[in-house]
Amino acid sequence: MPYIKKDRREVVEIMIQTPLPYVSSLTEGELNYMLTRIVDTWAKPLSYDRIAKATGVLENVKQEFYRRVAVPYEDKKLRENGDVYN
Repeated sequence: MPYIKKDRREVVEIMIQTPLPYVSSLTEGELNYMLTRIVDTWAKPLSYDRIAKATGVLENVKQEFYRRVAVPYEDKKLRENGDVYN
């Protein structure tokens, strides 16, 4: 998880405040495009090191999203609807 220092978090938050209110209206393709453009811009100038770091960050984001968002959601639905494996 990106537990960054508070002063850096404030800087990053300022950078994302303009587009953030519009993100929930994006299609999956548009979200993919936005994230791709961000990562592509960050990874330049391209090198094996930058590519490896970018793919690592994306994998960490995926795993943390699943752990913090998807698992609690699935647990809630399991309690509401019962276990499919029983």
